[in-house]
Amino acid sequence: MPPLRLRRLLPLLVLVALMAMLMLRGYVHSEILADHRIRPDAAAGTVPEKILDGGPVVDTRGGQETSLQVPDHRIVLTFDDGPDPAWTPRVLDVLKKHRVHAVFFITGTMASRYPDLVRRMVDEGHEIGLHTFNHPDLSYQSTKRIDWELTQNQLALAGAAGIRTSLFRPPYSSSVDALDDASWPVTRYVGTRGYLTVFTTADSEDWQRPGVRQIIRNATPKGGKGAIVLMHDSGGDRLQTVQALDVYLPELMRKGYEFENLTEALQAPSAHTPVTGTDLWKGKAWVFLVGASDDITAVLVVGLAVIGVLVFARFGLMLLLSAIHTRRTRRRGFTWGPDAPVTEPASVLVPAYNEAKCIENTVRSLMKSEHPIEILVVDDGSSDGTARIVEDLRLPGVRVVRQLNAGKPAALNRGIANARHDLIVMMDGDTVFEPSTVRELVQPFADPKVGAVAGNAKVGNKDTLIGAWQHIEYVMGFNLDRRMYDVLRCMPTIPGAVGAFRRSALDRVGGMSDDTLAEDTDITMAIHRDGWHVVYAEKARAWTEAPESVQQLWSQRYRWCYGTMQAIWKHRRALVERGPSGRFGRVGLPLVSLFMVVAPLLAPLIDLFLVYGLLFGPTGQTIAAWFAVLAVQAGCAAYAFVLDRERLTPLISLPLQQLLYRQLMYIVLLQSWITALTGGRLRWQKLRRKGQVAAPPGAATPAPSLDGGAVG
Repeated sequence: MPPLRLRRLLPLLVLVALMAMLMLRGYVHSEILADHRIRPDAAAGTVPEKILDGGPVVDTRGGQETSLQVPDHRIVLTFDDGPDPAWTPRVLDVLKKHRVHAVFFITGTMASRYPDLVRRMVDEGHEIGLHTFNHPDLSYQSTKRIDWELTQNQLALAGAAGIRTSLFRPPYSSSVDALDDASWPVTRYVGTRGYLTVFTTADSEDWQRPGVRQIIRNATPKGGKGAIVLMHDSGGDRLQTVQALDVYLPELMRKGYEFENLTEALQAPSAHTPVTGTDLWKGKAWVFLVGASDDITAVLVVGLAVIGVLVFARFGLMLLLSAIHTRRTRRRGFTWGPDAPVTEPASVLVPAYNEAKCIENTVRSLMKSEHPIEILVVDDGSSDGTARIVEDLRLPGVRVVRQLNAGKPAALNRGIANARHDLIVMMDGDTVFEPSTVRELVQPFADPKVGAVAGNAKVGNKDTLIGAWQHIEYVMGFNLDRRMYDVLRCMPTIPGAVGAFRRSALDRVGGMSDDTLAEDTDITMAIHRDGWHVVYAEKARAWTEAPESVQQLWSQRYRWCYGTMQAIWKHRRALVERGPSGRFGRVGLPLVSLFMVVAPLLAPLIDLFLVYGLLFGPTGQTIAAWFAVLAVQAGCAAYAFVLDRERLTPLISLPLQQLLYRQLMYIVLLQSWITALTGGRLRWQKLRRKGQVAAPPGAATPAPSLDGGAVG
């Protein structure tokens, strides 16, 4: 059991990991924890005059409060908000062309996403400064948030270029004389963390895109003075900045200006410090995870687009083809074939393993059949007296065949071998038939090309929430699907609860196989490949007991899902074969794979993005998109319920089903994939039944008999 528990845990971990990647992506794209408030100007009563009248570099390290000036005829070019994948390379190209060094004040979000550009800056001799991680106005932030912004920015820098820096520029800052009572405490605090705060003396105002000549005029210092010039390499269209640089640099060089890094201009030690050891690996891990989150999110977005296409394609096909099927089979005078009506008797096989609570209801429902039948209950080594219960009923036309426990396929093959008739009906031991079920189920055999018939399986215990969800699934998902597959002539599964076969078709494909856990899907695919038609008889209704607990539902769907995957793999050669097998392989297998394996696996992406959108926006668009998908599903479900003449009341639970049931099916499917990829084997699992489906809806429920069973 421990390996099984691990396989159940892994899908949950995958779901959590995907959500974590979405959160990380949102964080580095400033969708999470972003603060776009900008404080208006305030008084400057607490700012020292020597700072307001001093140089653009403020040093408050070690408790001092001093400022530094850039020497005359020295220009320190600074670029904020990058790196940007479109504009930073072009800025770097111009700087390299003119052999000029600059200072890039990078944000952690951009450095995390584009580490190669940061590495290029350092390799080409430029200096790096911090511009916070998420670009908030720090005057609104606590010291804890300021520390976080600086630490995360350094982490991104370490991962990108393997260095730390002591230069810092606050977001939304300008010249030093703009310091006020709100921003000055930030400058002092940052100094205690070991940083020089770098303001500007000339703002190019390139972010306004005023034109190349105006940018140059704004960035040119007066009277040969030294300057720290502000430009941007990110945050929008920076074409004018690039064009201005190519003119500005040679122009000012001819006027005798030199362009240097800040520490070069101040003749100070480099602001860069190599990062080694654990800090370096933390930075590299951070950059790797950010890159992975972007890549995974891109894949998830593609997956969301795929699931959107699949969902709407499936709904479109189901609506169109089910309408065609309904019109064809319900038209006046419709018959299945030239030999209609089919009146020859049928053998009904009931494989039973520990069905003591259900078997009497099953057999008594068959006794009311309007079609001539024999009933064979094949007891597969039951330990609860199932066979004895049937024998004690002493019902005419009912035989019990006992065998040692060998599994459901073996029980069915034993029943086929003992059946007296050429038409074989198969049902589960927890299912009840309506009086007309067998008659309706065998009518398609009037067409000699039909080898098997799928009946209309319905949930009998639909009064609980889980039962209602399965009822929706059976009516909408299974029966609309079967109408669609019938028209396309690629029905993938005849339900074990209600299906019929021509004996010759079973003999030609070797009977029921135990190669997979979905013997019903396996035999259906085999019959298709042998050239027979498989059709859907909607009036052949059977009422089955659906699982009533999450554990039981999990076990059932795990077996179904894994068995379907096994069957697809077993019959994969049909993809390249000719004739009927090739037709099924190139139509049926892709449709089954898309709609039963790929689509359910990707479906939870809808809910992942719903949660993300609700938390981080755009909330309105997210809610609208989710309800649009839900509306389409509700429309299809209502159509399916009308076709099956079912009450629409259970559809009230559809929204909750989409939120919760879909996740369960996703985990089951992913668990099946893990089992398949790890080479695990899954045994056929018997569900615990309660015998709650005693008779078809509308029929009189049998009264309890003295021996605890039921009487007709």
